[in-house]
Amino acid sequence: MNETQGPTPAGTSRPYRNLTDALRAHRIDAQNHEYITAITDAIGISSFIDRGRYIEAIRNDEGAPLHIGKTYTNGFAEDEQVVVGGTVLRLRASEGRAPFFYATHPSEFRPIVEKAPSARAPRKAASAVSAPRPTKTNERDYGTCDVCFMVRTASGKCSCDS
Repeated sequence: MNETQGPTPAGTSRPYRNLTDALRAHRIDAQNHEYITAITDAIGISSFIDRGRYIEAIRNDEGAPLHIGKTYTNGFAEDEQVVVGGTVLRLRASEGRAPFFYATHPSEFRPIVEKAPSARAPRKAASAVSAPRPTKTNERDYGTCDVCFMVRTASGKCSCDS
């Protein structure tokens, strides 16, 4: 297999058998698997290679390889239109890999939901309210040595006392 780039900094550059193996190996959120599969099917990918921080997806045509990370897929041309699920991908300019563009994976758009208290959770009685935590006590002053001006220990001695 002809690789367009060298091995990763760790010296590993192993090919994956398929996209599923690559996504599992890189621990990419399962919510993104279908989305990434749709992108690679639309583009036409011949092989997937481990590059350390990302998966390199080699195109069937002569286009630039895609870099598939945990939260993004990078390597699209400016005029390229990729349709996933009937929607054209919103591509943004890549800062680290100019002149290419990237698409953000759906898991990055999840709303942050705080868990509401469960109806089954026991409530604390008014008398069971915990006492306030004690504040940090002030540090005690044991004085300073008249000879070396170091702070004395709790026993009142200094390192120069023999």
